[in-house]
This record gives sequence, structure tokens and C-alpha cells, in this order.
Amino acid sequence: MLNIQTPINNLGYGVAGYNILKELYEIDKTICLYPIGQPEQSDEFIQHSLQNISNLALDRPFVKIWHQHDLTQRIGSGKYFGFPIFELDKFSQQEKISIKHCDEVLVCSKWAASIVESETKKKVSVVPLGVDNATFCPVKFNNSPKTIFFNCGKWEKRKGHDVILECFNKAFTSQDNVELWMMCTNPFIGDDNAAWQKLYKESPLGDKIKIIPRQQHHSDVARLMNMADCGLFPARAEGWNLELLEMMACGKHVIATNYSAHTEFCTPVNSRLINVDNLETAFDGVFFDGSKGFWAELAENQKDAIIHHMRDIHSLKQSGSLVMNDNGIETANKFTWKNSVNALLGAMNG
Repeated sequence: MLNIQTPINNLGYGVAGYNILKELYEIDKTICLYPIGQPEQSDEFIQHSLQNISNLALDRPFVKIWHQHDLTQRIGSGKYFGFPIFELDKFSQQEKISIKHCDEVLVCSKWAASIVESETKKKVSVVPLGVDNATFCPVKFNNSPKTIFFNCGKWEKRKGHDVILECFNKAFTSQDNVELWMMCTNPFIGDDNAAWQKLYKESPLGDKIKIIPRQQHHSDVARLMNMADCGLFPARAEGWNLELLEMMACGKHVIATNYSAHTEFCTPVNSRLINVDNLETAFDGVFFDGSKGFWAELAENQKDAIIHHMRDIHSLKQSGSLVMNDNGIETANKFTWKNSVNALLGAMNG
């Protein structure tokens, strides 16, 4: 059927690659996997897909799930579909050149498709990502007396981690029965992980904040999500936001910015949205140097909205009125990995 190149690990690209490969393998056992890096999982379908390389079917279509700046190299001579997942609304010259090596481009949201079209003029198709509904699913509602807010996603200003701390400390006092759980280990920043943790733990409500290490298995992540009441995701920009959709699949309420790729599945019906008034230069001094692109500005209006949503969730929980996010569950049921692969195959055959 096709050749695919992707990482297989617990980071965003790796999770997408793993689940897409798994569903493709169910359709055609001859799929060939050319991994980016050493696969961190050793499932039977991964091993078979690696072994299939010996067949050298180099005229097959080729899908590469990888960064937009590194799409110049391909496998074989078949039609080349690049599948980048990106956060900003502009590409650098290097990224434009890289993307133009693809015959066609796949992206996971209409927001991203509009950027590819305007920046590169390449043919682009939307292939939404999914959620593992067998792992991330509702369980008995959390009856803990505490209201627990949860965020996961590697420490970054882009993900709003600076604003989360500020808003949590403004929204509540030491008398409020609340906790904030942060599972945000970033494998790319070294000692700065400790700096982020120190910032949180030494804040006024630091004794109400739990720093949770990165979990090895998705079942452990789902267990934590089901212990929480609300997912808190005030990101300045996202390429998809797997964790946000996973929280919805668990029936949890979510607070999220009304901007970037997760608008593919976040609506006023299933989410508590933070409307964005302006965009600002994307700069954090770590991953984004301000040389290209914009992201959502989280100004006072946005912070006020976050605080309002957090207090409302807490009030509902404390009064016994917080129920499952049924609209979120319904949304997550539509975004399966099987549907992702059906969209991918439809785009390739279109």
C-alpha cells in the first residue's frame, strides 16, 4: 500500500505515528515503516512493518510524519505526502523550501491548511488526528472533595504555562479546596525543568500544586486525567493538542484558547473557550526567536476569562453540580484514529 516514515515514541509526532501506523497495518499488512530514531515500542505490528522494508517496494506512495523544516528527504520514487504538525502562522524560507519537496501536504486542521496554502501554494488536505477511545474513556465521576485542574504538555511559554500559574494564584486563595496538577516534563530543556517546577512550587499557592513526572504508559495518563475535574489548556498556539482531546474523551471539562489547530475539535458547546483579541510575535527565547510567525496574545482579557472559567468549575464542583462533559465525549468519539487513517487514504486517493 505505502511506505511511511515517522518516529515511534511518547511525544506528539511519535503518538500520531504509532496510532496511524497501527490502523494502516490493520488494512494492509505489507506497509513498510522507516522509523525516525529508534522506535520506543516493540509491538508486533511495528516489528512486521520494519521487516517489510526488505521487500523494497520503492514505487509506493510515501508518507512522512515530521517537522516542516525537515521534509527534503524521501523514501522511494512514489508520490510523496509530507505530514507536518506546526504551531505558527508563518513559515521561514527554509521551511517553505522543505515543504515544496513534497508532492502534496497533509495537515491535521483547517487552520493549518489555510497556512500551507497561503505560504507555499502546495496542494493540501486535512487529516485530523485522533484519540485512543479504548484507553481514554470516562470512568465513574470523581467524587473527591477537591476541585482538581490538570495540564499536561512539555514546559513551554507557548503552552501558556506562565499564564496558568498566574491565573491559578489569582483565582483562588489558601482556603479554597483546589489543586493544580502539572505533568509537564520537557525532554529538550534539561535543567530548566527544575526552574519551572521551582517557579510553581514557590508561588503563593505552591502547596496546592502537584508536579507529576512524565508517565511511561498512556493508561497511566488516562488514570490521572480521570482523577481530575478540568483540563486547563490556555495555549498560545498548538499543532493539534492530543492531551486536550484525550481529556474530552475522559468526559472532563476543558478550558482552551479559541485559536490554532485545536479549533478543529473545540467549540463553545464542548469547551470553555478563551477568545483571543490579538496575535503577537511568537517569542520565548527558547524554541521561538521572534523571527517568524505569530501566536495568540494572552493579555488581561484572556487571563480574566481563564480565572472566570476556573472559578466557575470550582463552584460547580463544590456545589455538587459538576457533571460529565457529554459533548466532549461525543466529539472525541468522532475523532478516532481509524477515522484519521480513512481521511489520510481519502486524501492520497483524491
